[in-house]
Formats: sequence, C-alpha cells, structure tokens
Amino acid sequence: MPASPISASDFLRNLPIFRELDPAQLERLAAGTREVRAPAGTILFRRGDLATGMHAVAYGQVKLALTTPDGGEKVVEIVGPGGSFGEAVMFLEKPYYVTAEVLADALVLYVSRAAIFAEIDESPQFARRMLAGLSMRLHRLIGDVEALSLKSGTERVVGYLLRDCPDSGPGAQTIEFRLPVAKGVLASRLNLTREHFSRILHDLASAGLIRVVGRSIRIIDVPRLRAWRP
Repeated sequence: MPASPISASDFLRNLPIFRELDPAQLERLAAGTREVRAPAGTILFRRGDLATGMHAVAYGQVKLALTTPDGGEKVVEIVGPGGSFGEAVMFLEKPYYVTAEVLADALVLYVSRAAIFAEIDESPQFARRMLAGLSMRLHRLIGDVEALSLKSGTERVVGYLLRDCPDSGPGAQTIEFRLPVAKGVLASRLNLTREHFSRILHDLASAGLIRVVGRSIRIIDVPRLRAWRP
C-alpha cells in the first residue's frame, strides 16, 4: 500500500458534498479527519457499532454487507474511490446497520460527526449539500430496489454490464473491461447466487454477446446486448 500522505482538505474538496466549501471550512473538517490505511480483509466497522462519523474512500474498495440468519451475506453496496458512506446513521446517532469490509487495499478518510455538525451549525449551504447527497443515495437505492424486484436475473446482469462499461459512443461495437470485484461479491450485489450469475454469463457468451475470461469481460456486440431479451 502507498505510504505517502495525502492532503485531507484537498481530497475532501473533491467530494460532491464538500465541493462548495471555502478553504477555511475545509481546513476545519480536515482537522476532524483521520486517515485509515487498511489492507484487504480489514473490517472498518460491524453492524451494531455506534456511528460517530462518516467515511470517504480515497482509493481501494469497501463492501457494505448484511449477514443473513443462515450465515450468508447480502452485499448492499460496493464503494470505490470518491465514494462515501455512513452519513445517514451518523445523523441518526444510531448503530450501523451493515458491516464494512475492505475488498482491495484502501485509504479511507474518517470524518468525525463533531466536525461535520459544527460546519452544519455554521453554514446552511453545507447542510443543503449534505441533504442533497443523502437524497441522491436514496434515489439510487430506490432504483436498486426496483431492479431487484421487477427485473429478471439476466436483465440485472445486462443492465450492470452496460451501466458500468466505458461509454460506447455511437458506433462502438465491442468493449472490453474488467469486473471491479470478485464474481461472488457482484452476484450478491445483484441478488443472485454465484451459480445463477455464472449461468447467465455463460448464456450471454453462448449467444455471442460477450466473452468472459476470469474477471475480464468483452462485450462483442454492444447494440445486440442493449436490445437483448432473454
């Protein structure tokens, strides 16, 4: 993992919820921020731990997940560079609902609740930015619930591949990219078993739409995949 320090205020400035703060506000937030350098497998917090701040990912990946009664796992969200998590329960001053585990070596900035609340007291504009950020996350979660409830497994996988692949442009026919996380983690995120997820990829490959080698995905025919109906 890189050992070089980063400027907390410079990083926070690039997060959407902090982007419009002035330098003095950013420096005050940075004073209430600490770096957490965590290798893969590190548990940042567990369900039931008290939320005393929010987290922002500088690099790496963090998995937010629930544990099912039978010991299984449901991945709720995968947070990458520039993403943040923990804001909602921080405001509620309640324990975390999920467990946060580092998937890839990460640098995470932890911003204390006290520092954030102090800025909210000083700046109505900052409070509005925080509300806007939480509203956007709620909108995404509603979209996820809609997809999980109303779309088939194949539609979910196709939607994910098309949403997360690079911009195809008007005439692109083929695109190649790498899945950002292990297939089992992604399957859980899409509310599929690993076996079902693998079967869908196999069916798409058999139809001549994609080619799969490990975590590398080549979309052979972008227009056909967009129009695909199982």
